Formats: sequence, structure tokens, C-alpha cells
Amino acid sequence: MEQVAFIVWRESIEALLVVGILYAWLRSSPEGRRGLPWLWGGVGAGLLLAGALALVLLGVASWLSDTGQEWFQSLMALAACALVVQMVLWMRQHGRSLKRSLEVGASEQVQEQHWWGLLILVMIAVAREGSETVVFLYGTVLSSQNDGSMAAMILAGLGGFAVALLSFWLLQLGGRIITWRRFFRVTEVLLLLLASALLVSATDRLISLGVLPALMDPVWDSSWLLGTEQGIGKVLADFAGYRAMPALSQLLIWLAYWGTVIALMRRSSRKASPAVPARDSARVAV
Repeated sequence: MEQVAFIVWRESIEALLVVGILYAWLRSSPEGRRGLPWLWGGVGAGLLLAGALALVLLGVASWLSDTGQEWFQSLMALAACALVVQMVLWMRQHGRSLKRSLEVGASEQVQEQHWWGLLILVMIAVAREGSETVVFLYGTVLSSQNDGSMAAMILAGLGGFAVALLSFWLLQLGGRIITWRRFFRVTEVLLLLLASALLVSATDRLISLGVLPALMDPVWDSSWLLGTEQGIGKVLADFAGYRAMPALSQLLIWLAYWGTVIALMRRSSRKASPAVPARDSARVAV
């Protein structure tokens, strides 16, 4: 449940940021105010697209056999892992210029009175965040083998969204403790840890399917010190991919993941867009 709440919280704030930037810009001029209904129409259309993706994933899973579902869940966990890393790298490179690029795109549509273009711009932005949320949640819930009820997951998601609204409001205040820069730096680390957990869970399934050789199983047994059934061990298992009895292939893949991520993060930092100062890029007056 913690994973569900965290994912909804993080992705909701990013979606609120995009909508907030466009809302504040449109509200600042008489011409822009005419586009506000199209802004909300784009938000609704983006949410519908994300919902359609969720229904497609559920439908595909229901058609598969038990073995097919194991394959599908493994692939979804790997896809969610790759998507998390891609999203973190994209925000690191383009976060500083996000406000400017959104405003330029909206300005072109408003000046030419292409309101459908504005709707599509917002729809794509919201659908991107919503689709990421759907894939993350689908991969995370299945890979964690969560026994919680659907009602509990829905409540966790609603709780995550409520906290996202509060967090967005606090971030808009621009305090010294909670700033957009610190928010993205902290949450990108948590997202990368979650991606590593998704990767490890995928290797669990691939080993059980006989696709991935274990090489040595287990390499060690630390269950006497820190088990994965409850407490801190379960949190580490869900959020960082900790295993008390890991297979050697799992361990090597986990190490390769972090080596690759660290190299990509250093490379993306050098390519980060300097267009807008970081402290102003994400601040939106709403």
C-alpha cells in the first residue's frame, strides 16, 4: 500500500505542476482566459486516456494463462522500471526549462486561436503522467504480490492524491525547507530505489520461469538478521529490492542496474538545460 500511495503522490504532483503552469499563464491575459475551458477539457481527456490504458492492461492480463500472466507481469515490472529511470533522467535534463517550453507551446496555440491544439497539448501532458502512473501501479502491485484488497489500494491512492494536493500547496509557498529542487532530488532517489525493487521482482519471476539462471542460490541468508516478511525488511524489499536470500544472477543484475543509473545520472546532469533558473522553473502562481 505504501508503494501505491507514494507513486500516486509523486505523479500527481508532477501533473499538478504541468496543469498549474498552464493555468497560471492562461489566466494572466484576456486571450488566455478564453482557453481555460480547453485546458480543463485537455485534463479530462488525458485522464480518460490513462484510464483506457488501465482497462487494456487488465483485459490483456485476464486473457492470459497462468504462465502467460507470469510472463506479462515480469515484462510489466521491467517496463515500469525502465519508465521510472527514463522519467527521472528526463526531469533532470529538462526540468529547468519545463515552464518555458510549456508556455511557448501554449502561446503558439493561443495566438493562432488553435484551441484544439491547446487541448491536445494539455491532453498529452496529462496522459503522459497518468499513463506512467498506471504502468507504475500495475507493475508495482503485481510484482510486490500484495495481498491487500482493491478497496485498500483505492484508499491508498486517494490518500496519496490528497497528500499531493497539500504538498503542491506547500511547494508553491517556496519555503526554504521544502523547495521544488529538493523535492525532485529526494523523490528521484526514492523512485530509483523503487525501480530497483521492480527489477528484482522481475528477476524473481524470470528465475521461477527458468528463463534466468540463478547461478548460485542463495548467495547468503540474512533472514536471521533482517527478514522480508514484516518491519524494516519488508519496507526495504518493497522499496529497494532487498532480498534476504538473493540469487547470484539477481545480485549481479541489481549491481549492474545501479552502475548504469549512476553513469546515466552523471551524464544527464552535464546535459541539463540551463534555460531557466532552477528556483523559478517550477514555481507557479496559482
